[in-house]
Amino acid sequence: MLTNIEEQIKIITKGSDRLVGVDELKIKLERSIREKKPLIIKLGLDPSAPDIHLGHAVVLRKIKQMQDLGHKAVIVIGDFTGKIGDPTGKSKGRVALTDEQVKENAKTYTDQIIKILHPDQTEVRFNSEWLGELKLDDVIKLAATTTVARMLERDDFQNRYKSNVPIGVHEFFYPLMQAYDSVALKADIELGGTDQTFNILMGRNLQKTMGLEQQTALFMPILEGLDGKEKMSKSLGNYIGINEPHQVMFKKIMEIPDELIIKYYELATDEHPDKIKEIKNKLENGENPRDIKYELAKVITSLYHTPLDVEEAMNYYDTAFGRKSIPDNIPELIIDLDQDKLADIIPLLIRDKYIPSGSEFRRLITQGGVQINKESIVLEDLDMVLVCGDILKIGKKKFLKIIK
Repeated sequence: MLTNIEEQIKIITKGSDRLVGVDELKIKLERSIREKKPLIIKLGLDPSAPDIHLGHAVVLRKIKQMQDLGHKAVIVIGDFTGKIGDPTGKSKGRVALTDEQVKENAKTYTDQIIKILHPDQTEVRFNSEWLGELKLDDVIKLAATTTVARMLERDDFQNRYKSNVPIGVHEFFYPLMQAYDSVALKADIELGGTDQTFNILMGRNLQKTMGLEQQTALFMPILEGLDGKEKMSKSLGNYIGINEPHQVMFKKIMEIPDELIIKYYELATDEHPDKIKEIKNKLENGENPRDIKYELAKVITSLYHTPLDVEEAMNYYDTAFGRKSIPDNIPELIIDLDQDKLADIIPLLIRDKYIPSGSEFRRLITQGGVQINKESIVLEDLDMVLVCGDILKIGKKKFLKIIK
């Protein structure tokens, strides 16, 4: 366990948006070192969207960095709270999940989490263990620790109340139950995105009310996706999944805007803050952003794939997307997310006069005259799903970049 407290805090706060309770954290770290006892880091997950991308992985990477310092992670799968549904950021309450959906999603989440965290320093718990044991009088005592006015301070509740959108009484129990998770675990630190501020701070307050030492609250910023504007999201098609093939992951990282290079280093890698400072200085001193982004792609891809996979991804990218192989300023073809197969874009190619007809396009394919990312395709490839950034070559001189 690292004994330098200031160094630990530097690593813990790298890339963070806000840390509540820094003085308390110093005391916790001092005791942890003295007693050789790891801090308990809590992360609560509502198992309603089990496919993890780099945006979801921001808090997991931060926990992994704290595990590297010697601390222990407790991942709370909200199988009990998932039946209610967290209304965070929603104009109306979520539909509650069934027991079967919760169990299936929880298993998928757990399998993916272990790709990032150290298994021997990770404990996965289900909050039905303690919430399912509460009696009615326990629930009433829990409800008595806060007020309706306090609940209405939460933006989404406040907005729904002002707009006369119904709020179920049961929805008030979600932040209370998530807070009780911190009590049950005696959590030292809780992590979450900035959209979880209300819930996490309620856990801190509930611990104090119940006579426990308060957890430190660490909030991580939202990671923008490939478009550089919107929060990374599968529904927007601007995401990088942690289970994506190595070639796809590497290529997508190369597509992020230059202005997000440092943010991705801070939130999507385990690089030391001092190393990131050096990279930032290189950018400010005029080093080519593409070269630095290339190193970023290697670093992130290596977190989820083998060294051999990373080498293959680099070779694939250099061959298919090297500057000499593709003209500058090639036109873009914008396609819909639900119409992303090669066969689906034939009408668009005819519309924009890249091909005279579908039959001519198929004839070109059979003659080896159509390439995707410098590889010739066959008719069976008409069912292939196109990825944002793919380069389509038709004939000898027509290039198109696919944009979703």
